[in-house]
Amino acid sequence: MENKAHALIAGLFTVALLIAALFGVMWFNSDRVERIPYEIATKLSVPGLNPQADVRYRGLDAGKVEGITFDPKSPGQILIKIKINPDTPMTQSTYATLGYQGVTGIAYIQLDDDGSKPLKLESSKQHLARIELRPSLFDNLQTKGAVILSRANEMVDKLNGLLDSENQKTMLKAFSDVSQTAVEYRGIPQQLQPTLRQLPVLTGQLNQALASVTALSNNMTVLSKNLNTLTASLQGPDGAVANLGSAVQNIGSVANGVEYDTLPRFNTLTTEARSSMRALNQTLDHLNQQPQSILFGSKALPPGPGEAGFVAPEK
Repeated sequence: MENKAHALIAGLFTVALLIAALFGVMWFNSDRVERIPYEIATKLSVPGLNPQADVRYRGLDAGKVEGITFDPKSPGQILIKIKINPDTPMTQSTYATLGYQGVTGIAYIQLDDDGSKPLKLESSKQHLARIELRPSLFDNLQTKGAVILSRANEMVDKLNGLLDSENQKTMLKAFSDVSQTAVEYRGIPQQLQPTLRQLPVLTGQLNQALASVTALSNNMTVLSKNLNTLTASLQGPDGAVANLGSAVQNIGSVANGVEYDTLPRFNTLTTEARSSMRALNQTLDHLNQQPQSILFGSKALPPGPGEAGFVAPEK
């Protein structure tokens, strides 16, 4: 009987020790931090997200996911309740996205802030504050996947149209033409060889021509200097230009002498010649009227009024 009693006591002690150890583990593992509740409402898919998933603020641990339920007031909307550490800087511009851990596919809530509304976001159990859940990279890829596939199909269709039989023939013909052109261009260097051989001779002739031009330029320079010297000598004080000016002045003096000495005499002679010609003309007119005057002389003029023998004409 004593052995059974000892065995029973030992068994009860072992069970009590196991229960105490279990409670101790649960007590040590229990989270005694008082967190602030928040709520996320979204109509996006949340694959891989489970209760007790991590909540991180820019990569740092900030809390846990408490529960995931459907919103009874809005069909298709999902409510995610989270609890955040009190030291986390939650503001009115804080938003959430889904993140995934490595290749396991386990999702977590990633919190971030764009800084547009830096006011603190107050929340409590009675008045849960809601946080916006923005599409993640996976959601964007999923949304735009259909568009990408559609464009890929369009590209494949265009490539198929480009590579049809007619276009293939055209491209093959173009390649053939390019090959033929390349073959024809191979003969161009051989045709240019005679011209290339003559280039040294042409270069020598060109150098000679440049030398001739240089010599001509030098001669023109010497000629220009000589002309400048001749011009300077002509325009000097004793030059031909000065002597020519003196000769012109002398001629002017002679002309002035002729004008003031000879011209008056010539004018007097001209006046006398005019008087003689006038008298000669009168004599000739008288002879024409009375040619007998040559033999008998000129008739006496009739007496005028007051003279002897004057007879007044009858009225």
